[in-house]
Parts: sequence; C-alpha cells; structure tokens
Amino acid sequence: MSLTLDDLVAALDALRPRMDEVSLAIHARPELKFAEFHAHELLTAWLGEEGFAVRAPVGGLATAFVAVHEGRSPGPYVAVLAEYDALPGVGHGCGHNLIAAGGAAAVIAVARALPDHPGTVAVIGTPGEEMGGAGKIRLADAGIFDGVDAAVMVHPGDRSLTARPGLAAAHLRVDFTGVSAHAAVSPWLGRSALAGAQLFLQALDAMRQFVPPTARLHGIVSDGGQAPNVVPAHAAVDLYARDTTAVSVESLVRRITDAADGAALATGTKAAVAETGPRYAERRNNTVLAERFGETVRALGVDITADGPGSPAGSSDIGNISHLLPVIHPYIQVADAGTPSHSEPMREAAATSFAHDRTQVAAAGLARVVADLLTEPELLAAARAEFDGAAGGQ
Repeated sequence: MSLTLDDLVAALDALRPRMDEVSLAIHARPELKFAEFHAHELLTAWLGEEGFAVRAPVGGLATAFVAVHEGRSPGPYVAVLAEYDALPGVGHGCGHNLIAAGGAAAVIAVARALPDHPGTVAVIGTPGEEMGGAGKIRLADAGIFDGVDAAVMVHPGDRSLTARPGLAAAHLRVDFTGVSAHAAVSPWLGRSALAGAQLFLQALDAMRQFVPPTARLHGIVSDGGQAPNVVPAHAAVDLYARDTTAVSVESLVRRITDAADGAALATGTKAAVAETGPRYAERRNNTVLAERFGETVRALGVDITADGPGSPAGSSDIGNISHLLPVIHPYIQVADAGTPSHSEPMREAAATSFAHDRTQVAAAGLARVVADLLTEPELLAAARAEFDGAAGGQ
C-alpha cells in the first residue's frame, strides 16, 4: 500500500478552497469555550460530506464531536485533534481556526488518497481548550480517547517547531468575603474584600522572587466590588499557576493558598481557594512522530526545528492526553517572528493567505504521520516504545 507525499499534496490542493472557507468562517465568528456551535456545524458538515461517520455531541460536551473513517481491514486508531474556541476580547488570537480547518483537511486528504487504508482515522473535535476549559480532559474522562493509539495536531505560531514544552497548570479562583458598609459614613463597620484581594496580589508579587525560574503566576481581579461608596463584601482573583511538572504546581497551589489565608487574616476577611477546572499536565512530546512530521514539512520547503526543554511555554489540555498515548503538538509559523500569541497581531495573521499556505504544509505533515501510522506498524511500535519508556521513567 504505497502513498507518496505528492499524493497527499495533490489531495490537499483540491481541498484548499474548502479549507480556507471553513477557516475564515470560523475566524470571522469567534466563539468562546463550549459555545462553538458555528464552528462545530461547519466542521461536522464538511466531514460528513466526505463520508465520515459523525457523532455529536459526545462526552457530555455540546460542541464536541468524533468523525470517523473506517478502513477496510483491522489496524490502528489514529486521531487528529481539532480546536476551534476563541479568546474573549481577542477572538482567534491563538489561530484555532487554522488548527480546526487544517486538521480536518489533513484527515480528509488521507481518506481521499488512501481510501482502502487499514484501521480507523478520525477527527476528534475538542472544544474549550482556552480559559481553562479542559475540553480534552473532560472528553478523556468520558472515554472518548479509549482505544486511540496516537493523536496528532498542529498549532500556529511565530516559529516552526517539531516539539515545544508545555507547562502543567492549575486554574484558580480566590474569593474574598468581607462585610459591606457605607464607605464614607461608617467604613469602620466594614471589612473590605477588595483590600484582601489587593494584599493577596502583593503577596504573590513578593513570592515571585522565591519560586523556580520556570514557574509562572499571573491573574486578574475578576470582581472588585460594585460601587465606590460601598465597602466591597466580595472580591475575587482569577489566576493561573504554572510550572514544568504537576508536582511543582501542587507546591505552588499550597503556597498560594497560604498567601490568600494570610491576606484574609490581615484584612479581617475570609478567603476560599478553588480550582475552576481540571489541572493541566505537562506535555510529553513523542519525538518519533514529531520527526516524521518535521521530515515532511522540510520536504515542502519549510525550515523546522525542536525547541529546547527550558524554552518559554504555555499550557494546554493536550498535556493530559500525552500521558495517555503518543501525541504530537508541533507548531507552524504563520506570522512574523516575535509575534505574540493571544494578541491582535496574531489574530490578524491567522486570516492571511500566508497563514493558510503554511497551514496546508502543516496539514500535509499531519497527513503523512497519520497515513504512516496506519500503514507502517513499525512506526507505531517505535512511537509506543518511546511513550512507554518515558512513562516508566516518571
């Protein structure tokens, strides 16, 4: 069963108009976590037209789906993951429109170029990656990843990377409860929850010098009171605590809780720390599959390297999936070097022709990995051996 890169490129050339159409339609109508109904409809309709069996909703998430193309004989189950949620205020400043459309195009290209493939190839629509939504974790808990042998996706960025670290993360809310009073007539009868929140944020600033250099603590005041002449009886801080391992994050959460309790004690208020979603695990990149992706991208004229282990990184719910099965999460450059993610410039870049050119290259890389996993048992065996070895070393 022979499939050349030229076969995949030809299939993607034919799919390019629809890929661009779907991507730009998602980009033009950004939807926040778990409300991606427009994107969900576009993607499932396209995959259904291509002969994929679509199940939706799945895993208890209204905007999640699984679209499956069954092969003619037994074999591996390989999934491409699609993200399609946007950011509040920024829209698609993370380029999830490209992730979704490019991932769907990659899988459709495999089904078109290799209709008699063994095994199962699928797109798993994973909503709610941003804002601590943890869509992939929720789907994993619901059994959606049971039986999947490998999962792949690609992310837009300002550099092309076969692999990049991903930090573990806790998504926290600290609620302060005080006593309301008239801020001018009798402030001494009140206890300001906002004062508790302010002191807590100062404690976090003081803590930053004494956490590992890899740690990140950042947040916002999500509730600071309702009126200037009322001593706030409630205030809240939403924040993320990140580091290279889940163990280190757990230590950070304990210290954050102590800081909140101290700020509450000093201001006569009460503090409650809660996690607003599942905790994200650090990412384990499968280098066997990542290099196969990189070989394809290089063959199509895009320079790509691997990021170092100490490089700056964000967090994603794919980290948790990478502890269940072999996963890759490479990056493809769609914007000028130095363009920050989660920004207006990245949002504008995600709608350009250049970004879609690069997304087609990335889709070819994903399609190559998927096709090879389906048809080369030794590739999956090598990926699995690396995964098992990494798991055994933890």
